[in-house]
Amino acid sequence: MRSDFVVREVVTGLRRNVTMTIAMVLTTAISLGLVGTGLLAVRTIDRTEQLYSDRVEVQVALTSDVSANDTNCSQPICAGLKATLENSPLVASVRYENQEQAYERYKQLFAGQSLADLVRPQSLPATLRVRLADQQAGADAVRKAMTGQVGVRNVIDQRDVVAKLFDFLGGVRNVTFALALVQAIAALLLISNTVQVSAFTRRTEVGVMRLVGATRWYTQLPFLIEAVVTGVVGALIAVGGLIVGKFLFIDGLLSGIVSNGVVPPVEISDVIWVSPFLVMIGAGIAAVTGYVTLRLYVRL
Repeated sequence: MRSDFVVREVVTGLRRNVTMTIAMVLTTAISLGLVGTGLLAVRTIDRTEQLYSDRVEVQVALTSDVSANDTNCSQPICAGLKATLENSPLVASVRYENQEQAYERYKQLFAGQSLADLVRPQSLPATLRVRLADQQAGADAVRKAMTGQVGVRNVIDQRDVVAKLFDFLGGVRNVTFALALVQAIAALLLISNTVQVSAFTRRTEVGVMRLVGATRWYTQLPFLIEAVVTGVVGALIAVGGLIVGKFLFIDGLLSGIVSNGVVPPVEISDVIWVSPFLVMIGAGIAAVTGYVTLRLYVRL
């Protein structure tokens, strides 16, 4: 097989249908960019779950009278509650946070915001912060043991808050994948049409090649390579778009919650991790679509 002929035919095909080629590349790039965004969301969800696996606690907030009169959990009510929790095999550790410590934490969380000036230590409850040995069974056991006890104001399971964050990230992932699917269908149709048009415009020379003994695979190969080239170029543009989007939009959008440790940052390594998948998806979809189109709709 003469490689120079194949290369020449590929270049000729891309130049001859330049407008459709550009449209196909851009549509593929948008589709793969959305797929890449979805993959970044999945990776962020996984890293966020790892981030919170050792940080999620159950908070047992104490009533105002216990909070005001007990600064080190030495009084009978607080000490009894703490001992009950520590004796559970499902609890890894229990730490007491008095009102002053809760106020310092509050000021750190809302530093630079007007909310930081509206709260006083007396308005915050003292809390028994429970680290669990078993996330699921431990949380249920703590809630059951503490609910209704004297001195307990309420029980807060941080997993409920984290679950809302995961639901939000999952929604972003689902929306991006849905949009990517719509764009992928458009890309498939463009690839199919481009292959058909390219084959039609070169039907005479392909016919001559078939008459002189060229195999069907040999005559189809340039069209397949054209499709793969546009898919790979679209994938590379998508990768470039993700890199630009990270620095121009994602970093600024997530800066607040990243600085507070709510979610991990999206690193350039995450984009690099996604990139090979986008290139393989772009090349694979283009190759399969081109091959199916040639087999079903084009006689070479």
